[in-house]
Amino acid sequence: MLRSYGDSRVFGESYGTGPIRVVWLHGWARSARDFSAAAQRLADRGIASVALDLPGFGSSPAPDSPGGAQLYAELIVPCLREISESPLVLVGHSFGGRVALLVASTHPELVRELVLTGVPLVRIGPTRQPSRRYRLVRWLAGHHLITEARLESARQKFGSRDYRNASGVIRDVLVATTQENYESALSSLQTPVSFLWGEGDDQAPPEVAERAAQLVTSVSSVTVLAGVGHFVPLEAVDALVDETIKALGS
Repeated sequence: MLRSYGDSRVFGESYGTGPIRVVWLHGWARSARDFSAAAQRLADRGIASVALDLPGFGSSPAPDSPGGAQLYAELIVPCLREISESPLVLVGHSFGGRVALLVASTHPELVRELVLTGVPLVRIGPTRQPSRRYRLVRWLAGHHLITEARLESARQKFGSRDYRNASGVIRDVLVATTQENYESALSSLQTPVSFLWGEGDDQAPPEVAERAAQLVTSVSSVTVLAGVGHFVPLEAVDALVDETIKALGS
């Protein structure tokens, strides 16, 4: 059943009956539906959960102001407090995993354990720099020498797919997120965390999980799934459910 949580601006789908024990947080430009199969399988085992639509995606309206995953963590904290008085297992995929990490690092009393999958937590390899041509266009725009339409045309040509598809405050959220660093949150994390990764993840390769795990003091497990890509919630539902049940029992 779809309903609003927190300040009534974040919507989520509930599964099962009884006390909510798990909250699912989806990736960038995705929705709570990515977890519908996993949540239903948990419900069949008597475990209730909620899959949230993060602000700006699915049924939830965009935030009023831009900010990165830290802003999103702050926005869902009231939701978690409303969902349960007891610590929850947070399962986060990709961008949702960044949000889950920051909730756990700033509000550890709300989180029993983290299950993270396909989350870009640390940078590996050199950072990709904008092309010279795009930097020139931005410089010209900053000095009011070209129109906003010309700048947008360059953004569409040189920007990432996510950037091209985003607009308004959501594009600003994406830019803010790319400028965040999560290493201090990983290092200060006291909540147990499980890393469940697809071997063929081309957006956050398994090396990301391995390096992130080296920064965390309480690692429950690091599991790499053969034959699975970035979308573990869709490609490896049983493995995700099993990992979530382990987190509930720890």
